[in-house]
Amino acid sequence: MSKEEAAMVGFEIVAFAGEARSKLVLALEEAEKGNFPQADQLIEEANISLLEAHKSQTQMLASEARGESIDIGFIMVHAQDHLMTTLLLKDVMKHLINIYKK
Repeated sequence: MSKEEAAMVGFEIVAFAGEARSKLVLALEEAEKGNFPQADQLIEEANISLLEAHKSQTQMLASEARGESIDIGFIMVHAQDHLMTTLLLKDVMKHLINIYKK
């Protein structure tokens, strides 16, 4: 996989993870207002975006597992960072929203 191809996968990961991050923040805002059904819906939408990001990430992992050489650039490093921090945010938001529900 060329550096350009890897960068495109990186852009996909950033886009999906960014979309998930936005939905998670909105979910917390809805929970703060007591609108838990909307918060739950936004969490579900974030999960779908994270699944898409994970699919893109898995594409890279599968290529490398097949022995394909992958030229990784900073965009992919950024994408992995973005995805991992969004996954962490998802866990934190889940706990915060549960606190609001009490």
